Amino acid sequence: MAYALQKRDLQEKVRVRRTSNLILFVVDASWSMAVSERMQATKGAIMSLLTDAYQRRDRVGLVVFQKDRAQMVLKPTNSVTLAKNALQNIPVGGKTPLSQGLLLAYDTIRREKTLHPDVIPLMILLTDGAGNVSMSGRPPTEEAGIIADQIRHENIKTVTINMEHAAFDQGLAAKLAERLGGACYTLSQLRAETLLETVRQEIDVMSR
Repeated sequence: MAYALQKRDLQEKVRVRRTSNLILFVVDASWSMAVSERMQATKGAIMSLLTDAYQRRDRVGLVVFQKDRAQMVLKPTNSVTLAKNALQNIPVGGKTPLSQGLLLAYDTIRREKTLHPDVIPLMILLTDGAGNVSMSGRPPTEEAGIIADQIRHENIKTVTINMEHAAFDQGLAAKLAERLGGACYTLSQLRAETLLETVRQEIDVMSR
């Protein structure tokens, strides 16, 4: 018996490449921010996100800024072993080179997008917004705002977590978050478990 094939009978196998996420934590570790509970919340969230990364293709990185420099403490990875080693001894203390932290995060994300064009980045910034070290001679707050504008211009998704105590909050973190174009949460709103849940919600929104 002859078969009569029609166009609708033909099928083609199409490989769908899953989009990956990059979650980059940018943490203020100056004296004003060097509080054990806050750092433990950050470490816990990173480790939990890395566990999720085994089921996804997501990677997590960590930038820390304090004294007169910003450092890439954990390069983007989905290796739990590397993360544990990097998170054991995060340097703390000194001044607050906020601009350098933002610039290193910006450069890292741009490089990752060049290497992995399908990546969707999310920057999680933990700070009180009170930078006091300048790279260019401009006032530190103005300089940080200019870099924040660049990050927003690149359509990089951001979440700022205001780590300042409510009694001393001058609104600097909220103003920086506005320049970044992302949401801002307070320390009282986000503890270790809610920090993780917030990041997961942001990832889900990006992946839609």
